[in-house]
Amino acid sequence: MAKLSIFVTFLFMPSLFALDPYTKFTQLNLPPGPTGPESVALDRFGQGPYVGVSDGRILKYKCSNIGFTDFAYTAPNRNKQLCDGTTDPNLGPTCGRPLGFSFNTKTGLLYIVDTFLGLFKVGPEGGPATLLANSAGGVRFNFLNGVDVAPITGEVVFTDASLVVDFRSVNSPNNPPNDSTGRLMVYSPITQQVKVLQDGLPVPAGPVFSFDLTFVLYSDFVAQRVVKYWLIGPKANTSEVLLNLPGSPVKIKRATTLGQFWVAVNIIVQQPQSVTPFGYKFNSAGEVLLIKDLRAQYNNTQVNLVQEYNNGNILFVGSRKVAYVGIYTKS
Repeated sequence: MAKLSIFVTFLFMPSLFALDPYTKFTQLNLPPGPTGPESVALDRFGQGPYVGVSDGRILKYKCSNIGFTDFAYTAPNRNKQLCDGTTDPNLGPTCGRPLGFSFNTKTGLLYIVDTFLGLFKVGPEGGPATLLANSAGGVRFNFLNGVDVAPITGEVVFTDASLVVDFRSVNSPNNPPNDSTGRLMVYSPITQQVKVLQDGLPVPAGPVFSFDLTFVLYSDFVAQRVVKYWLIGPKANTSEVLLNLPGSPVKIKRATTLGQFWVAVNIIVQQPQSVTPFGYKFNSAGEVLLIKDLRAQYNNTQVNLVQEYNNGNILFVGSRKVAYVGIYTKS
């Protein structure tokens, strides 16, 4: 009953829905075969979007006449004949499966978390990515799912959702009901070391640095909330709940206005199973500024990312369940 009450409260906030200026929708279709553009980003020159797909590639959109082309890949011995176009998650350890990436806007480097293979980087020209780490504190990564690059320092924060459940078994009924083995970590390009900031987390996802680098936000998928982890100040190395949500949040991304963020939120009902997808825009004080209703275009489909570009005039939506990138623009 409590979850239903929260859902009703959030769903009927007419002022937040009425503010929605993103009324025009288009989509960029992937080439035949691969699906699941969970992460979407533009580079520092506004080119792209770039997407990570089910067959292990990162693709770059060139133009309407060309569409998406190969940009980068993470698997060191990837076989194009075997991998290109596959949607089989069991080929992930062989072909790769990038679930998140983030550009360093100064250097143009793209940092990638491949859920099976580790943390990687690749240069502006693309090609084979370089492995940076596949473990932290002597414990191998198991379910990497989100990453962000600090705007000033170039540090890289990322999440490992679970040490006992991986991408292939995420929907298995045999998963432990109270899995709290996730980790929040940071990689320093200077020391080339990974530091565990927090462990024992229940399915963390989608971390993001604040603009001023005083804190990191990450999603608590199970408890349906956004958590703030303090990096500096009197609360350094502690965390607190910033925002409770009516559904399960996934990736968080900075908006183009300082101190504002977007998070993809899915209200998931198990019996009968249904998904209601939204994008929530909020600020560093935990105030919800706008709710983007995604049901008309993503009805009953989970979304993983809502990312703002072009001074807030465009939203890209990434989803693991479709074969296109959704684009919302202001009319």
